[in-house]
Amino acid sequence: MAVGMREEVEEIVKARTDKREYRRIFLNNSLQALLISDPDTDKCAASMSVSIGSFSDPDGLEGLAHFLEHMLFYASEKYPEEDSYSKYIIEHGGHTNAFTASENTNFYFDVNTDCFEEALDRFAQFFIKPLMSADATTREIKAVDSENQKNLLSDAWRMNQLQKHLCVEGHPYQKFSTGNWDTLEVRPKAKGLDTRHELIKFYEENYSANLMHLVLYSKEQLDKIQNMVEDKFQEIRNTDRNCFHCPSQPCTLEHLQILVRAVPIKEGHKLRIVWPTTPEIRHYKEGPCRYLGHLIGHEGEGSLYYILKTLGWATGLSAGEAESTLEFAFFKVVIDLTAAGHEHMQDIIGLLFKYIELLKQSGISKWIFDELSAVCETKFHYQDKIPPIDYVVNISSSMQIYPPKDWLVGSSLPSMFSPSSIQKVLEELSIDNIRIFWESKKFEGHTDKVEPWYGTAYSIEQITCSMIQEWMLHAPNENLHLPAPNVFIPTDLSLKSVQENENVKFPVLLRKSSFSRVWYKPDTMFSSPKAYVKIYFNCPHAGNSPETEVLTEIFTRLLMDCLNEYAYYAQVAGLYYGISPTDCGFQVTLVGYNHKLRILLESVVEKIASFKVKPDRFSVIKEMVTKEYQNLKFQQPYQQAMYYCSLILQDHMWPWMEELCILPHLEAEDLAKFVPVMLSRAFVECYIAGNIETSEAESMIQHIEDVFFSGPNPLCQALFPSQHVTNRVVKLERGMSYFYPAEGLNPNDDNSALVHYIQVHRDDFVLNVKLQLFALIAKQPAFHQLRSVEQLGYITALIQRNDSGIRGVQFIIQSTVKGPGNIDLRVEAFLKMFESKLYDMTNEEFKSNVNALIDMKLEKHKNLREESGFYWREIHDGTIKFDRKESEVAALRQLTQQELIDFFNDFIKVGAPQRKTLSIGVYGNLHSSEYTAEKSEPLQPYSVKIDDIFSFRRSQSLYGSFRGVFDHAKL
Repeated sequence: MAVGMREEVEEIVKARTDKREYRRIFLNNSLQALLISDPDTDKCAASMSVSIGSFSDPDGLEGLAHFLEHMLFYASEKYPEEDSYSKYIIEHGGHTNAFTASENTNFYFDVNTDCFEEALDRFAQFFIKPLMSADATTREIKAVDSENQKNLLSDAWRMNQLQKHLCVEGHPYQKFSTGNWDTLEVRPKAKGLDTRHELIKFYEENYSANLMHLVLYSKEQLDKIQNMVEDKFQEIRNTDRNCFHCPSQPCTLEHLQILVRAVPIKEGHKLRIVWPTTPEIRHYKEGPCRYLGHLIGHEGEGSLYYILKTLGWATGLSAGEAESTLEFAFFKVVIDLTAAGHEHMQDIIGLLFKYIELLKQSGISKWIFDELSAVCETKFHYQDKIPPIDYVVNISSSMQIYPPKDWLVGSSLPSMFSPSSIQKVLEELSIDNIRIFWESKKFEGHTDKVEPWYGTAYSIEQITCSMIQEWMLHAPNENLHLPAPNVFIPTDLSLKSVQENENVKFPVLLRKSSFSRVWYKPDTMFSSPKAYVKIYFNCPHAGNSPETEVLTEIFTRLLMDCLNEYAYYAQVAGLYYGISPTDCGFQVTLVGYNHKLRILLESVVEKIASFKVKPDRFSVIKEMVTKEYQNLKFQQPYQQAMYYCSLILQDHMWPWMEELCILPHLEAEDLAKFVPVMLSRAFVECYIAGNIETSEAESMIQHIEDVFFSGPNPLCQALFPSQHVTNRVVKLERGMSYFYPAEGLNPNDDNSALVHYIQVHRDDFVLNVKLQLFALIAKQPAFHQLRSVEQLGYITALIQRNDSGIRGVQFIIQSTVKGPGNIDLRVEAFLKMFESKLYDMTNEEFKSNVNALIDMKLEKHKNLREESGFYWREIHDGTIKFDRKESEVAALRQLTQQELIDFFNDFIKVGAPQRKTLSIGVYGNLHSSEYTAEKSEPLQPYSVKIDDIFSFRRSQSLYGSFRGVFDHAKL
């Protein structure tokens, strides 16, 4: 076949609303590619999926496939400068990453459109002639080890590996996929193996063009994209490598009918019920697992979850196919248990099998399948556009599994009703095929085994069919039944016409009263039958103490709990809602098809207005919230450091430890008394956007005002002028360095972390773009120096920070190699080194960076949710600069290189007169001695050690608040 010759295939199925063009091609080296042309795109993207993953790791070299994924980023024969690929992508407005799965490894990036061809050339070299130097190999093993260190205390990783461990000895599924210093350095060396030699050998044996699937997304015509692919990827070697296939099932009889008790890291109780099943990929048009997952995981009245919730035994349930390959799969039901539920494990398993028995007795229902199929079809044909980088990854992953016509569809369109294929999987969800994993801290001290890679303590008990039948017999006699027909499925998907005077670029203030303010933005971009509604209840009483903040949290959870069995149908039909606490009240968000949105909105509003506390549900939610607070101490150390940073800077933030102290003393009566007080004074801020007419938007807010603010005894009254809430941020002193040291909250965590924050200015277009340009230019050099060269830790980042309009940048580093004090010195050393890079930058490089940032700013929103999120942040923060992108682009076009240097010298440079830094150090147990030593070290000039956050916060000046200032919001 000639290079790039197209193969004649059936047309690729695409959504009715999809205007993009697609073409499948084969190169003469057998690489398959899908080309996507989208003239409207602001970003180009590529993804290469290689059909080799961690299942192919050689014995004794666990994590080698993952390690190779890391190494391919370093350098190539054509581009030998280390990290030059990442540098090019980041400097041209893009992102790059990769992941290693069981049977494939995926590499991907996006970039500004005018730089795609060169970025693609650099990317292609991964697969042609990568360089894997001895020095880089040794350094990157440390990065893999650091990545593994951050996972060691994660229950998700631990329980996943435990399930793998309890399988056939030597089966690929059983492997430890991440790798660490031991598997990639110590053990190979002890056997006389050279890891770099094994790495190159693994690459040469497995990275063959016939195992590669490439997706390119560009604004160019298909012919031009095809020429690029032919030019850049035809040199990839084809060794006609066979695709990996698992030799057998991972579970034999000895691994079934087991009850595994395991000790998690976090508080809480969980049941994972697992069955080996027929992979759905073999019947993806029939969707047997989708059908069964829909029913077993349903949350409406009569469902398994509804019954468990009513009994006070569960707070969450999910069901469906989990891990799957062409050869094997697992169907999982995961149940989050309450303390009472933990005591009724046998009853819960009994009820689960009663529901499965109900499904068998009811027969496979055609109307349920047809309804599910209709929901899936609407979702596919009216899907939102997503960022190209996500789109190409999804498709390249599908290319390995599905025939070409279904590359875009995958298994998302079950269309063939096949009772026999559903029945086959249903029969596999049997008593004699089960594996039960039961997690609880209550098992501590009662286990006799340890999983080798993560150290999870567990024990195993064999269970018999007669035992489970006994559990079924004794389970409560509850009215389990199938779901009702879904009234929320949209039938009107027509688009509202936008009036001439409504053809607005930005949200408009539709109406303002003493009770509310409504912003409105009709859809002029996406031609989608969807809407976005945000209703923000500003209630000063909600956030005036740790106690009221916790009560508001429980209030919103109880509302969601109360609405769940009704609103779950809406979510199945593609209409999503959420009620969540905020720093000064709570907010309701609805997003999805507009047809029946008003019905759901009125139900939510009615539930808020008529709220009554149910003591039994209060107890369950209180227990759930308490566990979540208790588990905050198990956050990653870098997350703890970011929390302390927010606690120091944000004047109106309460510490979670105080809220945890309050929780045990709260009762249902406290909430019953609090809610009327909270609602007694309120101001409602609304944002309504999408396929909704002006009159509908006005009618919505009128309905809300009628419910809450009208009548002789209204639930709410308008705020007094003095009550409008603000968002004040601590103003650090110029020329000062502040340091807050804290011991890690989890004494078993080896990792330490540093957040090095540099506060710069209050929102201002000119200063914003200087800060953004610095962050863009410094991001990759910081990563290269601190992560690739110095190997401080896997988590190493330089990002911007915005606290309610107060701007700055922060370095975030998590490490077992150095403690926070030493990491802080390395950050300052990097900044000193970066000075010369900035001063030596050519005018051409400066202009290139400016243009990259302009392109990033001019990127259009992909969908209604993304657009609404951007405008809502302006409203929520009080900045109300809807033309931010355009104004900042104008400022960028005027910016000179000298002005950027002056900005750096004034605000960022170490020792700069206006520099304001706050370093938060969280000390893991490897560096606890440094914590003690550094606490007592004498202070340097112009530095302050923060001992007490709240004394410090009270002693500092504050920036002015944007929120609560209404001058710029005229009708």
